Amino acid sequence: MIPALEGSELALSEIRLAADETYLIDDPENDALIYVFAGSGTLAADGSSRPVAAGAAGLVLAGEQARLEAVHGELSAFVATAGPETDRHAPIGAREVVSRLNHADSERATGARSFQVLLGPHNGSTRATLFAGYIPPGKAPWHYHLYDEIVWVPEGPGRLHIGDSTEELGQGSAFRLRPRQVHIVENLSPERTMTVIGIFTPAGSPSAAYLTPDVAAEYRFAG
Repeated sequence: MIPALEGSELALSEIRLAADETYLIDDPENDALIYVFAGSGTLAADGSSRPVAAGAAGLVLAGEQARLEAVHGELSAFVATAGPETDRHAPIGAREVVSRLNHADSERATGARSFQVLLGPHNGSTRATLFAGYIPPGKAPWHYHLYDEIVWVPEGPGRLHIGDSTEELGQGSAFRLRPRQVHIVENLSPERTMTVIGIFTPAGSPSAAYLTPDVAAEYRFAG
């Protein structure tokens, strides 16, 4: 769905499994970061099988063999891959094969936004960080990141602003943000928080955002 580009080792594809159908992961070079957004099943990796359902993320390291299987119905997920050139972060926690969303663990990001990291150096993913971002109604100021990022949208309505261009964001939308690409992701709902799932390389913190000079000046003046 979002292929790798020259200068980027990050890609994303969407998979949909029927009941009892299996998706095999066996990549000698790329780490696979999986996010389940509908249904339930199991992820067999690292010598054991673990249950997964909507809101669960799984990590399969390069060279490992893994099996994602739908159980008692369909399962929908995306699989992001990160190549070896992105492996720049030391592990700072024990490896977790499966991680799950817990809104109580959310941290502050740009503006009034918050996020929760599902996979990152804290639990064994040294090549990429996978996180859920929570966007309140409205939009943050123009900003950019130093990392290469792909964002997947579970449900809208939202809007992506890059320069003079605008892209509507609905359920299942996905887009790439290149390093230093100035942008805004806007939540068009007047009352409901919008969730986005992001993955970026190199691994790090989603809160590492930078304001454009004009916006930064406005913030200093307002203070």
